[in-house]
Amino acid sequence: MTTNESSNEQLFEPARSGNETKTVYLLGTGGTISSVGHGLLDYTEYGSTGERLSLEELVSRIPAGAGLPRLEIEQLLEIGSPSIGPEHWLQIARRINSIFLDQPEVSGIVVTHGTSTMEESAYFLNLAVNSAKPVVITGSMRPPTAEGFDGLVNLIDAIRIASSPDAIGMGVTTVMNNEIQSARDVTKYNTYRVDTFIGGPFGVLGYVDSDQNVVLYRSPLRRHTYRAEFQTFELESLPRVDVLYAYAGADGTLVEATVRSGVKGIVVAGSGAGGGPPQFMTALEKAIAANVVVVMASHVGSGRVIQTSRRLAQGFLAADDLSPKKARILLMLGLTVTEDTDRLQQMFYQY
Repeated sequence: MTTNESSNEQLFEPARSGNETKTVYLLGTGGTISSVGHGLLDYTEYGSTGERLSLEELVSRIPAGAGLPRLEIEQLLEIGSPSIGPEHWLQIARRINSIFLDQPEVSGIVVTHGTSTMEESAYFLNLAVNSAKPVVITGSMRPPTAEGFDGLVNLIDAIRIASSPDAIGMGVTTVMNNEIQSARDVTKYNTYRVDTFIGGPFGVLGYVDSDQNVVLYRSPLRRHTYRAEFQTFELESLPRVDVLYAYAGADGTLVEATVRSGVKGIVVAGSGAGGGPPQFMTALEKAIAANVVVVMASHVGSGRVIQTSRRLAQGFLAADDLSPKKARILLMLGLTVTEDTDRLQQMFYQY
């Protein structure tokens, strides 16, 4: 672990409003926010250079007078977010829980992360962090070597949220483009725009506004963080759960192959309000008979998948309004607690 205490004394003026007594811990994992590109107009090829800025180098760009709290810095990982998976989620969650346990002076934690899988990592942490203190995930859509780099403002915003008393108990949040989003609801919907993250039908939680204040307007009601039942500290791996996409003409081929691979669960990115072609659905029922837990979600983009009497009789669980990839995360964690399908179904109504 490295710290930046001495350089922070040069970078930042004494903070106001009590910030001088606070410490925010920064964890770097890589992503576009640290990638070095080919020039000012390189918005697409920067990943090919293999060069990255350290988190200290990124923090050194924060201007003096920003009024931020004391920062501690650790480069935990240095990989692109498409490479981040369950083993990394567990590593990040362990580190966050250890920091909060061992360093009570830390008021909140910021994780820099690539945007491709940011919403998945954020939702996992929303279920696996055992503290009410703020954990904020941020990144950028443009590399730091490009004109219009958005990552520096995102990082400053994240630090402000992590030190805000109003963010306590809000669960894990993301901040991009000044918008504070709940980890449960946030999704990336555009490949390149800086306003790519949206909160679905429920909207943003709030903003880090132009006056540099953290302004929150609503609070997530579903269980998260310190109210969650999942204990991941000693887990070395998670049960395998795969997502299968329903589409016109889909048959049982992929379902059967997935079951043969030994998965514990399948989440269906179903069509409409959840479902798929007859052969596809028949194969899923056979998977349930083989003790694979099958959860029906939807790839529509918003709205609930409702548990019907027919689905119940067939043995399917309903994902409520979770996206397929977030339903997968909840099922993976749920299976570390129980294999009872009634209890698992209740988790989808609670989280």
